[in-house]
Amino acid sequence: MRRLIFSFFVFFTAAAPALANCEPVADRGKSYTVCTFSAGADAIRLFWKDGDGRAFGSLDHLAEKLAARGERLAFAMNAGMYEEDLSPVGLYVENGRQLRGANLRNGSGNFHLKPNGVFYIGRDGAGVMETARYLREKPPAIFATQSGPMLVVNGAVHPKIRDTGVSEKIRNGVGVRDGRTVVFAISREPVTFHDFAALFRDRLKTPDALFLDGSISSLYAPPQPKFGGLRAIGPIVGVVEAAR
Repeated sequence: MRRLIFSFFVFFTAAAPALANCEPVADRGKSYTVCTFSAGADAIRLFWKDGDGRAFGSLDHLAEKLAARGERLAFAMNAGMYEEDLSPVGLYVENGRQLRGANLRNGSGNFHLKPNGVFYIGRDGAGVMETARYLREKPPAIFATQSGPMLVVNGAVHPKIRDTGVSEKIRNGVGVRDGRTVVFAISREPVTFHDFAALFRDRLKTPDALFLDGSISSLYAPPQPKFGGLRAIGPIVGVVEAAR
């Protein structure tokens, strides 16, 4: 794969300081951290490679690189599944450039539990869409990442996510409401897929939500304690502000 030049140039006007508004949430006897941002007001970005063409690999490394350029990482978490070389499994758009095409293949594992979906950020808003709808409607995305499965689709839990499921893991995901309010959540303890989907549907009120990653999910949201980060990761979603 050709070497990619790491750039912090984005198509946003200067954003006000990002208020992560991270809070602990208890739902159905399980604990979560939920962080809320406003697309267009907060600089929500996706990151994959640094200036040397290598995957950042960790939230701490991304924070260090941003700090060296006079920016502060206010929030970050895993932004989707990835290959062994830390490259995105599916569609990936960064700063308006599509660096990976959509993955429509069938297969095993969470990513291929269809419908899967795309989380995207545009100039003035954001959204979560089923992959097929995203490709059909082509929203003007500056950043986009494909993952799966969808957790909530049009206000309903993914049809293949059953409330009888017993597999519990750490999980992180994202939902969007009103086309602007972006809600990230990570479980602080193992949870089932159904409980995680129900959190977005019932508590966070996001009509569409997307699973981003599982057991290796991690969170960076100072001044809260860091969570996870024991293994290298691929794409990262972060919120950035100018260093004070």
